[in-house]
Amino acid sequence: MTSDRLLVIGGTGLVGQPVACALRGEGYTVRLLVRDARRARALLGEGYELVEGDVTDGTAVERALDGCAAVYVSLRAAGTPQEMERVEHQGVVRVAAAARRIGIARLMYVSGSFVGEPLAAGAPGDQAKRRAEEAIRTSGVPYTIFRPTYFMDTLPRHIQGRFAVVLGRQRQALRMVAATDFAAMVVRAWRVPQAAGCALYIQGPEAITIPDALRQYCRLVEPGKRAVTVPLGIMAAVDSLLAGGKLRHTLDVMRLLQRVGEPGDAGEANRLLGAPTTTVREWCERRRAARQGVHVAENGQRRPT
Repeated sequence: MTSDRLLVIGGTGLVGQPVACALRGEGYTVRLLVRDARRARALLGEGYELVEGDVTDGTAVERALDGCAAVYVSLRAAGTPQEMERVEHQGVVRVAAAARRIGIARLMYVSGSFVGEPLAAGAPGDQAKRRAEEAIRTSGVPYTIFRPTYFMDTLPRHIQGRFAVVLGRQRQALRMVAATDFAAMVVRAWRVPQAAGCALYIQGPEAITIPDALRQYCRLVEPGKRAVTVPLGIMAAVDSLLAGGKLRHTLDVMRLLQRVGEPGDAGEANRLLGAPTTTVREWCERRRAARQGVHVAENGQRRPT
């Protein structure tokens, strides 16, 4: 095993891609377990080791883990509760068991912010993640579990034609986090021994509602588009009739956010890993600049990309 090679599972996703980039930027050799190597290379470029397969394939998992010091897992199983169970729970069971056999030094896993909360007991996605957490804890592999809040990077997914769609009456303020800030915390978690054995809530620097965040996004990034609210009952009917239940987990999360807001205390994560600093406005300004072909550094300096 080499101490500078880390495996990223889910490295082409919304959250996994910034993590893979951050690890490589810090000088680590980054290996990805991917379904499609050609697509992964197109998204991330050269400089990554690629192993084709997924968490449902034990042989591919073993092959990907071989020679790695740590593994980071970020899964997004859309679809039915059965699919969530097969990928999110059983997939993590497979990774944890292989990590123990191989002697992996740290397993880092992205769970959900409501996992462990009694109110989320009926949500299939959170049930699968809860069982995944338990499998990790009982595997004997040193672990760090992340329970992140709402990612700013999901804001563009709300855009539907001329509108930015808010699911439900989201009046609770959330401390949204930028995926790049989270990625930096993952890098530090691997380096900080005290982060082993922890389940950490990850939250950003300011409290803002989803509608207000979307209004900022529309004003700064996609002017002319307008935030509108669609009741959760209507979206549930649309999901059942037209989407085959693929939105169920998203709707479950939105119901919980609408009712109780954001759970957890990010104090321990901030103390161990450094607090996120990017505000929604700053994230939107960087997004706008990227569209214009300009790089905005954290100190506000701008240069062509």
